[in-house]
Amino acid sequence: MAEHSARITNVSNVGKSTIALTLKTDESIEALPGQFVLLQAEIDGEEETGYYTISSPTVDSSFEVTVGVDSESKFSTWLAERETGDTIQIKGPFGKIAYDDEGDVVTIAGGPGIGPAVAIAERATENNHSATVIYQDDTPAHKKRLNSLSDRGQTVRIFHHDEESLKTAIGEHRSSGTIYIFGFSDFCNKAKRILESVGGDPEGAHVESFG
Repeated sequence: MAEHSARITNVSNVGKSTIALTLKTDESIEALPGQFVLLQAEIDGEEETGYYTISSPTVDSSFEVTVGVDSESKFSTWLAERETGDTIQIKGPFGKIAYDDEGDVVTIAGGPGIGPAVAIAERATENNHSATVIYQDDTPAHKKRLNSLSDRGQTVRIFHHDEESLKTAIGEHRSSGTIYIFGFSDFCNKAKRILESVGGDPEGAHVESFG
């Protein structure tokens, strides 16, 4: 698997305890939104790593990852302290879940799953396809990008932990495009269960669980 040294070109706060890092490598990386990379760094003499899903609609020599910052996670707090010009090692891309510009999409996201979900929706939009984002989180991230999608005529539904509203949204859009589900395992399992209960095909959905 390819390994690259990347320079951080932008660090931005995109939500509560959530940052977006823009990384630039010397060589282009062949990857698609939905795939993920491994970030590596030596911190206090020990190697720390973390997998992060690509959250930019395009990838070449520059791309974005979204990082949920957990005070109990040494690596994520270290990433949150990075500045423009700092470097980090990356490996990848990994993963078979990816959007390759084919058709309309429905992205269902919980928590940190919004990174790849919004990236896929943006890429579909750029290719003149319909995109729906169904997002569950008490403190939503990437609001600016989600608002931009809405302004461009795409469907964006955001909920707190309200399963009935989530079920209604999934039911309304289960046939609106290829379905992608991103989030922690509990959320992904719940979304698949709801999808089946409203007559959708959970086996046909592209699912990436974050453990």
